[in-house]
Amino acid sequence: MRITKDEALKVIEILKETYPNAKSGLKFTNPFELLIATILSAQCTDKKVNIITDRLFKKYKTPGDFLKLTPEELQEEIRECGLYRNKSKSILETCRILCEKYDGRVPDTLEELMSLPGVGRKTANVVLSNAFSKQAIAVDTHVFRVSNRIGLADSTDVFTTEEQLMEIIPDDLWSLSHHLLIHHGRNLCTARKPKCDSCPVNHLCLYFKGIKN
Repeated sequence: MRITKDEALKVIEILKETYPNAKSGLKFTNPFELLIATILSAQCTDKKVNIITDRLFKKYKTPGDFLKLTPEELQEEIRECGLYRNKSKSILETCRILCEKYDGRVPDTLEELMSLPGVGRKTANVVLSNAFSKQAIAVDTHVFRVSNRIGLADSTDVFTTEEQLMEIIPDDLWSLSHHLLIHHGRNLCTARKPKCDSCPVNHLCLYFKGIKN
């Protein structure tokens, strides 16, 4: 069961007022930095990634710079984040492809981004939305949980959730909605013990009404 499009728009408008400064928590100055930061962010907090990248991007600014490192050297640079061995391998292979196929630039289409090692649909959408200002909804754990609780979506998988969000939310609000849902998931609609009594959209939420688990 899902809420209506009118109700969905009301949810987004209320969340806009609740989180007026909602934006990406990752620090970056160009598409390449965001791509690397987003790869690093898997199973790692934005805060921890920002600590790593603040140091990393001062030393290595381009894909070519990264390719001067061995996998083991890069592992040491990113050791604080989870899965650092796999991430090191993916980052270096991605940098190689960027240099060989894209002249060192980050591509700006979903298909090309998803062809890069370590880049899934969520990461690709984050880059498209935040680095290239293209409307996209990246479904991370917060977006998935919050949207399905409220009733913006009704799905057990992230891809269908993304499709349903794109259908119910106006396309000019996709990127903003992604950030709003993340902020709501971190602040009120938490995984454990959601703060439903304090939630500004509880009158629209199917979970609060007891319609959804």
